[in-house]
Amino acid sequence: MGDSTREAWITGIGIVSCLGEGPDAHWQALSAGHIKVDAKTFAPYLVHPLAPLELDKQIPKKGDQRQMELLGRTDMIVAAGGGERDVAVDGAILTNRRKAGNPGAFLNERLMSDLRPTLFLAQLSNLLAGNISIVHGVTGSSRTFMGEEAAGVDAVRIALARITSGQSELALVGGSHNGERQDLLLLYDTGGHMLRGAFKPVWEREAGMVLGSLGAFLVLEAREHAQARNAKPLARLSAVISERSSRPPGAVTGALERMWQSIGAQREPAGIAVLSGATGAQPATGEERAWLKARPELPVRATASYLGHALEPQFAMNIALATLALRHEKLFAPADSSGVERGYDGPLDRVVVTAVGHWRGEGMALIEEVKEA
Repeated sequence: MGDSTREAWITGIGIVSCLGEGPDAHWQALSAGHIKVDAKTFAPYLVHPLAPLELDKQIPKKGDQRQMELLGRTDMIVAAGGGERDVAVDGAILTNRRKAGNPGAFLNERLMSDLRPTLFLAQLSNLLAGNISIVHGVTGSSRTFMGEEAAGVDAVRIALARITSGQSELALVGGSHNGERQDLLLLYDTGGHMLRGAFKPVWEREAGMVLGSLGAFLVLEAREHAQARNAKPLARLSAVISERSSRPPGAVTGALERMWQSIGAQREPAGIAVLSGATGAQPATGEERAWLKARPELPVRATASYLGHALEPQFAMNIALATLALRHEKLFAPADSSGVERGYDGPLDRVVVTAVGHWRGEGMALIEEVKEA
């Protein structure tokens, strides 16, 4: 978890999802209980589609870019998936392979000539990091992670550890996910993980995920470094823990309890809330719900009810939303009627973020208000 004497501040947030672009758009939508779901484009699957973006506003002036010398000292840690399938190519290969005299040779030939090198599988996270470096001039160290929800947890965990240990002063950490992909929807449906039919919030589902398209990045900074440049903290990232249970029955509940006991959140119950990364997939979501039921005093929000589930960047997004809640000193509206979530108007100075992977990997983070700055 790092050296507690060296603080890591969250000094910047960049987020985009179905709710819009930027912190203000997200807080307004969450406070209003706005949920945007597309049930037609990829039926029978549902998705939370990415809001329209004005990409020409992303640092359009070269003069603005030249003023960003700070990025030359920024370490970058990115979590993203392995790359997209070319559905048209896949369809053509499957159709014509049956007609080929030598199916093996035909498959090798088509894969070598038809696949786009820029979308070579297992390279998307590196491409994302590389594009950020080129466009925004981030020239410090760079690390990329793959591995679904656990990759997102480890990206933030390692960024925090580097800062608290003194190995890094400033880090850009996060990732992106495109949930509007036929190949990805089919992949997770094959595993029995997708929600079909009418949309329901996470805690009201019997089973099933709804994927979302989103991007989320955090600027993590050593306290002394931020103070030297007069940067104000949005919140403090106090701890990040990860686990990887083998998932026998009850393993998720046990992992959450171990992390809860280790993370340092268990002071007086007032002033703390939980932002859950529950996916809707079973049995993981049911076990997290059982853990929460044992703590009825904790107000809870499952962000996937609003944003959908986005695998790698979901953890960074939920930390960003926890930071927004602390800045506004309140939680946003509940999204379900199952009894798991309830209204909460009390004080808020700590938020715990959970991440329970749909298949494997657990994580937890503690985000706290910075009162002394």
